Amino acid sequence: MQTGKLAENVMHFARVLRGASISVGPGKVIDALKALEIVGLERRDDFQETLAAVFLDRHEQRHLFEQAFHVFWRDPDLLSRITQLLLPHAHGRARRNEQLAPRLARALATPAPPRPSTPRGQSIEVDATSTWSEHELLQRKDFEQMTADELAQAGAALAQFRLWLPRQPVRRYRADAHGPKIDLRASLRAALRASASIIPLKRRAHAARAAPLVVLADISGSMHRYTRMLLHFVHAIGNDGCRIDTFTFGTRLTNITRRLKHRDVDAALAAASRAVPDWSGGTRIGACLAEFNRCWSRRVLGQGARVLLVSDGLDRDNAAGLAHAMERLHKSCRELIWLNPLLRYAGFEAKAAGIAAMLPHVDAFLPAHNLQSLADLAASLRATPAARRAA
Repeated sequence: MQTGKLAENVMHFARVLRGASISVGPGKVIDALKALEIVGLERRDDFQETLAAVFLDRHEQRHLFEQAFHVFWRDPDLLSRITQLLLPHAHGRARRNEQLAPRLARALATPAPPRPSTPRGQSIEVDATSTWSEHELLQRKDFEQMTADELAQAGAALAQFRLWLPRQPVRRYRADAHGPKIDLRASLRAALRASASIIPLKRRAHAARAAPLVVLADISGSMHRYTRMLLHFVHAIGNDGCRIDTFTFGTRLTNITRRLKHRDVDAALAAASRAVPDWSGGTRIGACLAEFNRCWSRRVLGQGARVLLVSDGLDRDNAAGLAHAMERLHKSCRELIWLNPLLRYAGFEAKAAGIAAMLPHVDAFLPAHNLQSLADLAASLRATPAARRAA
């Protein structure tokens, strides 16, 4: 077994990886120390590959591990390492143009909380008068007013969201012992296999599947934070097997569906931001919706798809062609739900030209400015459109 500071440093490195959501337990730390005894410490690349072979379970974790390795083993002094992370321009042997993953930076920069010591014979009394739950405050706090740490907590909360959409019958059939229709082909195949004089009847019923979702997200400057948090939400529910097609629009329309397929939410959002050239720019809602209707509606709006339109309705083109584009979009989908963060204001009125043109063509008009509103959205999506209209 390795002695000295190596075992302690490997243990601290495992804690950093665990803080960055890579599962590394005490057993893997012991296995890593045994492997290092065999490989040796003469070459840095051998040392890195040995730890990677022991600590990593999936290929998607490789990029995060390499960032953590280069930062952690560059300087054994933890305080100096944190200082370098907080500098706006850090130079050295680390890669200059590479930005650390947010959760890795938090794992390296967050110190462990000190443990208060209590003298013997002395008890601690906690006064809980006039206190409230931080979780409840975070649920109802506006995304625009959140700090960086609160946004990270909100993103972690959204990663736990699960959404089971209502299933609806489709044209295809599936085998069902109690189905209303007789499957003639399956019955004949069963008779040939059994070689019996009596043909066993096989039945079938219509298959059922959840309706696909199409997300059209406004990425203009006024919608930057709201759209980013909604993409966290879309990434979480997309991992439940829901078919989701995601588009962003500002001055142009961009399909980011494949970018959000990455298992790691930080990597998925980074790939999406690189693919979108007009992030935090202006807004041309009418032109972008017209392009979607022309190029994408027949591809993604089949099978009773529902559309989530995320925008504040503030159009740079003074709503030119917006009403026609919204009407065609509404007729092409099963349900059109408009998520507008401006609904957080109690005295909201549809006075802007873009909002007035869009509002007559939506089935539901909901807020999307905090965690509670997104939880309400999930509940609304679980309900059928008929049940929502009855409510």
